[in-house]
Amino acid sequence: MEIIQASNEGRQTSMGLVYEQFIWAFLVGCTFISVLSHPDEAPKYTFLKEATSAPEILTYDYIVIGGGTCGCPLAATLSQGAGVLVLERGGSPYTNPERINIKNFANSLVDISPSSFSQPFISRDGVLNSRARVLGGGSVVNAGFYSRASSTYIRDSGWNETLAEDSYIWVEKKVVFEPLLMQWQSAVRDGLLEVGVLPNNGFTFDHLYGTKVGGTIFDKEGNRYTAADLLEYADPKRISVYLHATVQKILFKYNTEKRRQQAYGVIFKDALGVMHRAYLSTQGKSEIILSAGAIGSPQLLMLSGIGPANHLQAHGIKVVLDQPFVGQGMADNPLNVLVVPSPVPVEVSLVQTVGITKFGSFIEAASGLSLGHSWSERLQGIFEFVSNQSGEPSTFPPEAKESVADTIRFLTNPTLKGGVIGEKVTGPRSTGHLELITTNPNDNPSVTFNYFKDPEDLKKCVEGMRIVIDVINSKAFSKFRYHNMPVQALIDLMLHLPVNLRPKHANAAFSLEQYCIDTVLTIYHYHGGCQSGKVVDHNYKVIGVEALRVIDGSTFHGSPGTNPQATVMMLGRYMGEKIIKEDSSIGGSEGIN
Repeated sequence: MEIIQASNEGRQTSMGLVYEQFIWAFLVGCTFISVLSHPDEAPKYTFLKEATSAPEILTYDYIVIGGGTCGCPLAATLSQGAGVLVLERGGSPYTNPERINIKNFANSLVDISPSSFSQPFISRDGVLNSRARVLGGGSVVNAGFYSRASSTYIRDSGWNETLAEDSYIWVEKKVVFEPLLMQWQSAVRDGLLEVGVLPNNGFTFDHLYGTKVGGTIFDKEGNRYTAADLLEYADPKRISVYLHATVQKILFKYNTEKRRQQAYGVIFKDALGVMHRAYLSTQGKSEIILSAGAIGSPQLLMLSGIGPANHLQAHGIKVVLDQPFVGQGMADNPLNVLVVPSPVPVEVSLVQTVGITKFGSFIEAASGLSLGHSWSERLQGIFEFVSNQSGEPSTFPPEAKESVADTIRFLTNPTLKGGVIGEKVTGPRSTGHLELITTNPNDNPSVTFNYFKDPEDLKKCVEGMRIVIDVINSKAFSKFRYHNMPVQALIDLMLHLPVNLRPKHANAAFSLEQYCIDTVLTIYHYHGGCQSGKVVDHNYKVIGVEALRVIDGSTFHGSPGTNPQATVMMLGRYMGEKIIKEDSSIGGSEGIN
């Protein structure tokens, strides 16, 4: 096998060993790209509690399912005018500052334990992926880059531009900073400008063609701020946030006046397996708002009886509403990268500089990795997880697995040098679907993204990779290059690593089209499943039932901007403001605590 041959030959030289160590570590780092840290003075909310302490029955004006990137700003805003209950299936990012400090970032990346901040899954496309399970959602485990959606995206989404602007600013005042640009990110910026990704837009939150430096949710000391920090805006007397509260299903009753089903409560389970019920207040307009993300929201709609009738019945679920569009339109922006070992030390940086091309590709970069001595064992665990997923046959024979495992055992050096430059396809145009595998909400559903099914996506990837290659070969980037390691060597060695479970083809070494297909990764910007105009209306109300909305990235038809977190947080604030104005008749009950 070529995998074995390349692995053995790589160990015959010190350069080969350094590269092998680096690429293994950074590919996993790139696949799970995130840094977990938080200021020591993190707020300790009085309204933040374990679900085990919740009463058996609770009543609130609003029940928000999911305290994530959208759910936190949404709940904080709603609490200014009503009683709000937030049910978050994960834990708190505040409980152990050392665990989420930047020094422990590598270990956090490969943490697949039940208490980790993310839950790994593998799409049917054979790409390793992950979904957040922590208060603050993806903002706790992402690359921290903050960049707004384009003005065109905002208009096409039907959002009020003034309210959207105000909502972005509301977020930015609390959790966003201008990054401190150091050598690697500066070289990427200068390389992009050198190869023609113009103009230079400097530092800006705005989505503009050319090269820019965006915002970050890390301060200059490397402390991470998250959507959970937006709960500082909440009225502590009107909000309760329960952790490790896993919603089992949404409850419905028939509304005779509206002649349709109406949501009136939820059943959730705490960490000890005890069931609780939360009901909507009967005073004024009360609603359940699903904000569980692009995987969790369509999954929970199906578990609650809203989805394709045949699929629900096959799982023994009582159909509340036959809605064939639930779970449809699932999309994940494909990411393809080249890893660049550096002969000189590099700073630890995540995404700060971005090239926004007119042909539909975004160029982003990261650098540096500090490794603990347990990295080798943890990386071995990740590889075994990928190789042993039920229903996903490995593309590697046993002897290749042994070779890979042997390579991982060489990862004892705690400091590796280099970085990664990649391209993300905008949109994308290719879409897939989500289906239930079990009726347990803790289990991952089956997800298919159909990467590059639309040839336009593949065309954009190829053009984007050409820009990546040009940047790597640019004069501005030359100090970070081993001159005896051409780009073709970077491509060849990438192709000998099991970055995903997709089959590898010999022509991928000289065909960028095949390279894109064979080495595709996720950048965790997946969306869809409850799309606006199909599952929800322009006010994010679920079409066909009463008192239920979905407000999160599952409603998107495309990923906003270069990185979606800015717009997802904005949307939470935006819709919170709209709902408060719409439902001014709410009396503002404090709920039963």
